[in-house]
Amino acid sequence: MTKLDDLIEDVLTHENQTLSGHNVEPGYFAQAKGLFRGPLGWVMWLVYIMQILAFAAAAFSFWQMLIVPESVMAVRWGVGAVLLFLFTISGKSFMGSHLEANRILREVKRLELRLSMMEAAKTSDSVGEPK
Repeated sequence: MTKLDDLIEDVLTHENQTLSGHNVEPGYFAQAKGLFRGPLGWVMWLVYIMQILAFAAAAFSFWQMLIVPESVMAVRWGVGAVLLFLFTISGKSFMGSHLEANRILREVKRLELRLSMMEAAKTSDSVGEPK
């Protein structure tokens, strides 16, 4: 084996120990917290803050639509509220797609681990067989 193969085996053994105790899928809130870590964590924080600001602005626009006496201004405030609510929803769907991508990556890692364990078992069985 090469040094790279040894490193991969060590990592997979460590992941096997880690995954063997955590075969249960993490809960929704644990998965959502995981979005804010890693290389794209800053993007998720930015999207989340923009969602909060857009929701606050949409709520204000909706309130203004209700209290403005002129109908033209009420329509303007209403359109603004709808657009800001749509922005909030699109941010949530952006984060949701990344949540699903993380779930798929976790499953792919589990499959890789299982395949490598099967391959290791197969090679250890074939080494002991006489030819």
